[in-house]
Amino acid sequence: MAVTGRIDGVPSDIWHEEVLAPQFAYEVEHLLGHYLAIEKVLLLEYVRMGLVDAAGAAGIGARLDSLTPDVVRADPKENMSDISFAIERHVLSGPVPPFHAWHVDRSRNDSQVCAQLMSARESLTAVATDLLSLGRAASSLAARYADVPMPGYTHAQAAQIISPGFHLTALAAETSAILRRMLHTYDEADACPLGSGTMAGQELAWDRVRMAELLGFSRVQPHALVAVASRGWAMAISGDLARYAVTLSRFATDLMAWGGSGFGFLELPDELSGISAAMPQKRNFPVLERIRGRCAHVAGCAADIAAGQRNTSYTNTVEVSKEAGGHLRTQFDAMRSVLRLTRAVIAGAAFSADRTREACAGEYLGGFTLANQLTLESGIPWRTAQVISGRYIKRALEKGVRPTEPDGPLLATLCADAGYGVARTDALLVAAFDVDEGLRAKRSAGSAHPDEVRAMLADQDGEFAKLTDEWSLREHRSADAARQRDDLLAAAERRS
Repeated sequence: MAVTGRIDGVPSDIWHEEVLAPQFAYEVEHLLGHYLAIEKVLLLEYVRMGLVDAAGAAGIGARLDSLTPDVVRADPKENMSDISFAIERHVLSGPVPPFHAWHVDRSRNDSQVCAQLMSARESLTAVATDLLSLGRAASSLAARYADVPMPGYTHAQAAQIISPGFHLTALAAETSAILRRMLHTYDEADACPLGSGTMAGQELAWDRVRMAELLGFSRVQPHALVAVASRGWAMAISGDLARYAVTLSRFATDLMAWGGSGFGFLELPDELSGISAAMPQKRNFPVLERIRGRCAHVAGCAADIAAGQRNTSYTNTVEVSKEAGGHLRTQFDAMRSVLRLTRAVIAGAAFSADRTREACAGEYLGGFTLANQLTLESGIPWRTAQVISGRYIKRALEKGVRPTEPDGPLLATLCADAGYGVARTDALLVAAFDVDEGLRAKRSAGSAHPDEVRAMLADQDGEFAKLTDEWSLREHRSADAARQRDDLLAAAERRS
């Protein structure tokens, strides 16, 4: 039996090989399970509307259950290498009673976008699981190094004393932030398109709310054209992934710098290290370069998905749904690879407290503190205190004086030149340039002070617990819907 009366021929070899067969293979691998779930929901609707009886439902359900990836094939002659036609042919070729109304009032358009959206929800949940694992790993490593002084850098120059724990807490915070953002994106996209037909709705009284519930959606997409034409949800998802990938690449850049011989702050285990074939003294961390490189792939896919939709008609098109849409899977795969690699790095990373402390001791990182003290303790106006502090550091560097070797007379002279008499200059300098005091000098909420870092980590632990619960609810809703579908079909089989 032909699948169309409009075209007499079958797809050409080049059309089949270059486009249809690869698309078919992609949909079998990633969408077949979702297509079958959709078919079962449609079948239950046919039963509800009295178009298929219980015996027919049982037979069709059994045929659907027998359709596995190793059974379905792209065949230009039999199914035009189309997954929907292949499913239909498989069902009708089996021992089921003939029901003239099966697949009446149906379109591939809403089924296709429904399967794509179900797959995207599933993948987004998987990414969320990876993010939660990475966030917790970052928090755990941060807790170990909250008290270890390390230079923080601005404009590639040592700026203030922070800690590895403070920096890693920022990674955990960015991770929880994107998880919250992704929840919003998930919920915005969680609108079932099934029942929208080709573009203008359907002619039978489909219960779209029931179909949405049986597929694990939270609600129905109310507009039929939006349901089949819009891939705004794909751009929203890809935008979230790209946003985090860009942020993660920046953290990877810091780890690359800290692991280099110029710093020596970071060590990774041998299992995550590489070598030079020519220079036996080298121990490299190419995994960090891989992470940063793959972050570029994630960001690039977002641009590709947007470009694939630009200037297309607002309706269902292959250009949007398959050419542009297929790269969302590529982006998901790249993102999950990045997250797994980063999780391994964080789990195996160790910081050298000696090297980070030594780097702090060798820099005049307390200049800001010294200016504050000159203002608060000696009554020197703030801008003047800044000038005095900067001049002290400049003169000390010229004299070869280290930060740990306070030159009280020099500071007293500079203050006097500015018109201020200051006592206890040695004590001021010791307090300003002490490494441990520099880490604890900050008092504001969210600062690098170890107590503040621990407070942020405690808050983040609670946030990750809440986020875990929220993502689990969405994952379980899909699983509950699958059980409900199976129960309803089993009841139909018992009636038969």
